[in-house]
Formats: sequence, structure tokens, C-alpha cells
Amino acid sequence: MQLKISMPIFLVSLCLFLNAFATLAETQMTVSSGKLVTIKAFPSNFINERQVMIWLPDGYSKSKKYSVLYMHDGQMLFDASTTWNQQEWGVDETAGQLQKMQQTKPFIVVGVFNGDSLRYSEYLPQKPWEALSEEQQRQVAGFATTPEKLLPANFIRSDNYLKFLVKELKPYIDEHYAVHTDRANTFVAGSSMGGLISMYAIGEYPEIFGGAACISTHWPGSSVLEWTSMTDQLLYYLKTSVPASGDHRIYFDYGDQTLDALYPPMQNAADQIMHEKGYNQSNWLTVFAKGAAHDEASWRARLHRPLRFLMNEKK
Repeated sequence: MQLKISMPIFLVSLCLFLNAFATLAETQMTVSSGKLVTIKAFPSNFINERQVMIWLPDGYSKSKKYSVLYMHDGQMLFDASTTWNQQEWGVDETAGQLQKMQQTKPFIVVGVFNGDSLRYSEYLPQKPWEALSEEQQRQVAGFATTPEKLLPANFIRSDNYLKFLVKELKPYIDEHYAVHTDRANTFVAGSSMGGLISMYAIGEYPEIFGGAACISTHWPGSSVLEWTSMTDQLLYYLKTSVPASGDHRIYFDYGDQTLDALYPPMQNAADQIMHEKGYNQSNWLTVFAKGAAHDEASWRARLHRPLRFLMNEKK
């Protein structure tokens, strides 16, 4: 199945897709709610060292326990003055307000910076990628299909990125902060390619992550702006590897402008799979945001929805 997109939308969307990692990482971030703790170069045996921002809500106290939300593209979460497009998620404002109003359980946010030029390599789910033929891989990755143009070795590194989150970063957070360490209180979230890696995280580590928010999930898995062979493999992974209905919560959403204009039929296919897996309104939510584009301003406007869904103890 192929979907086409108009040229003006193509140009805007491709710019958004390819430049999502272009940030001013050296600039000091500030927040209007809570407190940010910065680790400028978190070491890893699996990926390049990475900046990590830990957001603690107002009144954070070691005398009680907090849930943890791990978020990708950490440089885009808190301070628009430091981002490439002068937009941000407003995580501190939204998370702080929800907790102040007691609409969620107490939680902290761990924002993990992306790997700049390695963002695609670290966020594209590896097992679906490896299920493609070599020719399909070249097409999905935007490489020439001639035999002499080979993909770089270890081109996709998302398994290692998840190992970093689970085996290195989470143990550090568990040790140094007053947090619940169990699955029911550990969540992951991201947008676009970050939505894909969030889905992959709950599929690969269902014993670690109790919920995932996959926002404006980039189902093409590619800079090729249509339904691709990668889309088929991602949906197959959702069907066969993401946990069946039970102890997990999964949130999806999508708009209908710019790059999000691609997603309705793909998300509809994903929703059908969720139905077949036994998910219902108690543990799964898909939101259609009419008029929403593929940018941080749009994600900020609806961030309260995934946060309430994941962090609502009544669910």
C-alpha cells in the first residue's frame, strides 16, 4: 500500500523529520516548574555518551516515592530558547500542573538527549529492520539500490540504545532518586521516531516498562513519505511482540497536518491490531488530534493526555 503526500507538505515535513536532532545542546536550560538536574555526559558501554536531564517536580522529597517517565529527544522537552525551532514540549509546565492538581501520581521525568546524527539509527526498531531484505533496507534508509552502495556496518543501533536505557540509565536513576523501581511505575514516551522506539521498548522489555506513549508515531520508519515495507514490519512487530492486553498501558496519537497527514491509515491498522490483542479503554488509548501538525507545539498542546493516561492510578 502506498500513500502520496503533496510537494509543499513533503518539503516541510522532510525538514522536520531530518532536522529533529539539530539543537543548541550547550545552552543552559531553565524550567518554570520543578527543578532540572543535568548530567552532561552520561557514560555508556552501548552508545555514545549522552546528556541527560532529570526533572524533579516542586516539593520533590526523598521521603516518598515517585514513578519515572523516560522521554526521548530530551533537548526538546523543557526550554524553547535552546531548541532548533524555538519550540518545546513544555514538560515541566504540564507535568507540574497535573501533579499539583493531583490528576496524576507523583512522577519524575528523565529526558535523554538524542544522538544527533545517530538519532535515526538509535530510534528505528532493530528487529523489524533486520526482517527486511537488503534491498528493502537500502530503500527504507534512502540509500542507492545499486549493489556497490552498501549500508554501513551496524547501521541500526536501537537494541544498544535500549540496553543503555535499561541496563545503565535506569539503575542509576533507581539508585540516586526516590523512585519506584517496578514495572508498574516505569514508563517511556517519545514522538515521531521516538514513538517507534517507545513501542519497541515495551516490546523488548515488557518486564521493565509498564506503559508507553507513542506520539505522532512515524509508521513509515523512513524519510520515504509513504507506506513502506518498514511499515509492514513495524505493524507485524506490534502484533507479535508487544505484550498482549494485561499489565501494560499503551497510548498512541496522531494529527492530520504536515508529516502527520500520512498517519491515519497506518494508525488505523495499528488500532485494529490493538483490538485483536485484547486491549480496551482501560489500558489503551488512541487520540486523533484534528488540525495538529508534526511539531513540538502540537505535542505540547496534548501532552496532558498521555501523562494522565499513563500516570492515572485509577486506570
